[in-house]
Amino acid sequence: MSGPGPTLEPAAAGASSSGSRGVRQLANRRMITRLGFIVLGMFGFGYALVPLYNQICEVTGLRNLLQPDVVTNTQVDLARTVRIEFDSNLRNLPWTFKPVGPVADVHPGQLHQMVYEVSNNTDRAMTGQAIPSYAPRSAAPYFKKLDCFCFEKQTLQAGEVRKMPVVFV
Repeated sequence: MSGPGPTLEPAAAGASSSGSRGVRQLANRRMITRLGFIVLGMFGFGYALVPLYNQICEVTGLRNLLQPDVVTNTQVDLARTVRIEFDSNLRNLPWTFKPVGPVADVHPGQLHQMVYEVSNNTDRAMTGQAIPSYAPRSAAPYFKKLDCFCFEKQTLQAGEVRKMPVVFV
């Protein structure tokens, strides 16, 4: 009796193993499909996030970088002088971008202009846009841009050098 028993058990075990392998492969395919949909959904969300953010900012008035600021106080305080230091940073853009005069001493409320020199160091036309920032951040409400090259994208031809103003109070 012990002879036929061991011969049947390995065959039954092999059939069961191939069946569970097929179930496992089906489960793996389903998991890969689900993960693929998650990846596509994350990509779509990331792709839609920038226009969505821009729309929210436009509706709420936050980060209104593309419009001139409104100046409410037009009086110049000649008793005080404020030193403003200008800086420039580039992010993965082969341009040279620097203020012509890195420091300006101005009276609060005084209309002033700073010029930036920008040059395209490549052999092809390129487009970029400046994004203004302020440090310390608490100074931002007191710095009003009336005209700025940062309001629009700038296209520079190959090797072009351009001087671009920022008019502020």
